[in-house]
Amino acid sequence: MAGLSIWHVVIFAIVVILLFGTSKLKNIGKDVGGAVKDFKKSVREDDETTALNTPRTIDAQVKTPDSTSVKS
Repeated sequence: MAGLSIWHVVIFAIVVILLFGTSKLKNIGKDVGGAVKDFKKSVREDDETTALNTPRTIDAQVKTPDSTSVKS
């Protein structure tokens, strides 16, 4: 059997809890969660600054129809 069964995962989780303890795992979880939250915030701020730095012209705001699509 090439895959992991549920028992493999349970044994692995028990070994990790015994090695690190629940308090260290809780602290690691908080640290990783905070890092992910900060990363998402910085990506969002970069998107906002990029949107603010793009030039706003009338040509960019108004889309004109193609002359080939208009049939008379």
